[in-house]
Amino acid sequence: MSMMKLILSFTIPFLHVVGGCQTPQSQPDKVSIIVPQQGETTEGATIATRFQPPHGYVRKEVPANSFATYLRNLPLKPADAQVHLYDGSLKSRQSVHAAVVDMDTGDRDLQQCADAVMRLRAEHLFAQKQYAQLHFNFTNGFNAEYAKWRQGQRVKIEGNRTTWYATSSISTSYESFRKYLDLVFMYAGTLSLSKELKPKQLKNLEIGDVFIQGGSPGHAVIVVDVAVKESTGEKVFMLAQSYMPAQEIHVLKNPNDSAMSPWYSADFGEKLNTPEWTFRQDMLSSF
Repeated sequence: MSMMKLILSFTIPFLHVVGGCQTPQSQPDKVSIIVPQQGETTEGATIATRFQPPHGYVRKEVPANSFATYLRNLPLKPADAQVHLYDGSLKSRQSVHAAVVDMDTGDRDLQQCADAVMRLRAEHLFAQKQYAQLHFNFTNGFNAEYAKWRQGQRVKIEGNRTTWYATSSISTSYESFRKYLDLVFMYAGTLSLSKELKPKQLKNLEIGDVFIQGGSPGHAVIVVDVAVKESTGEKVFMLAQSYMPAQEIHVLKNPNDSAMSPWYSADFGEKLNTPEWTFRQDMLSSF
């Protein structure tokens, strides 16, 4: 694919380009969600209310303010929604998604695959006011901490040198937060995120985990829901992604099993085949 994104590198004395994803009220400790009947897909407005787990599987309760609850409750566009690119045009492939997340993409070609993962993580942390945990690394290793941005500091880039500098204005608005994310999207990607995440065994898969292949080409998808068969402990999961060019985040269909789609079995063997990328089992990571 031809679209490219800027990153920083220590090994080259100037900026260069690489490919991205190529080819509040107090709440109880637990949250319960009304879901459709077994095997039913509805016009529900969230992942949890639109998609029921396969027969015999159930969703486990998760803490009310957790990242898992945030992802399960991602707002969805109407069931017949198509995926749009950042410029308003349609994604060339409209056969890969089961639902479209109702969230802006921005008007620049920035929010691609790893960026969508970081966007979801950042939106949750911002909403929970967990600012100290909201940080991502640029490809050159620079730690872009939102807490510093919020205090009014900004990033200066001179060749391979990346530093903070102080401004006179505190930046606590959501609009400023989105500008911070655009900066992260410009200088981070699958390579940096893959190094930042921690490897995880598939048997321990949870909502919020990420299948990621860093580099160019590279790709990343995020686990947005998990259900378990209580009799055996077997798991199924759902995935969401953005792609290249920057586009709306969407829930992926399962191209291997139309009857189970959009759920995937965690017992998929050595390779996980998604509509636009194939991952190895050892590419599962977590924040």
